[in-house]
Amino acid sequence: MTLQTNARPRDLDASMLRSWPLPIPSNDADKEERGHVLILGGSREMPGAVILAAVAALRAGAGKLTVATGNSVAQLVALAIPESRVLGLAENEAGGFTVEAVAALDPLADRINAVLIGPGMQDEEATARLVHALLPRLHGTDTSIMLDANAMGAILHPPAGVNPPFRFDVPVLVTPHAGEMAHLTGIAKEEISAGDDRLALDMAQRWNAVVALKGARTVIATPDGERWQHEGGNVGLATSGSGDVLAGIIAGLAARGAGLAQAAGWGVVLHARAGERLAARLGKLGYLARELSDEVPALLEQAAGDTADAATRPSGSFAGGMRVER
Repeated sequence: MTLQTNARPRDLDASMLRSWPLPIPSNDADKEERGHVLILGGSREMPGAVILAAVAALRAGAGKLTVATGNSVAQLVALAIPESRVLGLAENEAGGFTVEAVAALDPLADRINAVLIGPGMQDEEATARLVHALLPRLHGTDTSIMLDANAMGAILHPPAGVNPPFRFDVPVLVTPHAGEMAHLTGIAKEEISAGDDRLALDMAQRWNAVVALKGARTVIATPDGERWQHEGGNVGLATSGSGDVLAGIIAGLAARGAGLAQAAGWGVVLHARAGERLAARLGKLGYLARELSDEVPALLEQAAGDTADAATRPSGSFAGGMRVER
């Protein structure tokens, strides 16, 4: 297969995002029309990760939220997010979920618009078994699938009889940072951090996945050779839980109807711009990942205005996460 690529990645700047507007619900839309998102994650040691992702999905505009997490922390999560439905799943001794969890999730398969698997999950091999058991149930639906954190280990741990690396039957979104990409590919983290974006493109084709390779410069690549890039934000985003918030934002946008690449591109910009807003108020170091989500609704509102009437807005408007002088 010859991979067709652009000469260079397209910049996720104001002009690009203005031409790629997010789906906007009508004023009379109900919560079902705004999209139902399922966040599958959390564990005894990291219940906060699934909370961060779930709140971010709602802040990004999803209308309905279900969280599936371990029995040991389900009540805690339910109290932390009263807007959610919370399902408690059976756990193994290492803190992962058992494959029997698929039975509890099965009734949701035809009713969710997006699923995010991974934030705060433990036991990579158990998580991979769960992913591979769940994916066939989601095939044939319109559900957008995102794998983050430990759930990306499904690539390294394919079903019995399948040689690694695993190739997805239907494209999913994976969101590795350099360290996770090193784990998935065996390439040194330093080489990935210093390299060009060809690796994201190669892995997108090899895995049949949309790959968002995260960093100070984030590259998004699709299996058919499309590429985007974004540089922005600040060092304050390099903090515990920041990636969970980004994953949740993307999941919320996908639940609203954005395609995987579009949801990833907009999510990266919104996440970076939220960091810029917090840095302006609090300083570049010390703001918390949980504070990022609170910035998202206003940023989305500004972005919606810019994409609707870009020609008449004053200079310096949001225009999709960037300050633009006209």
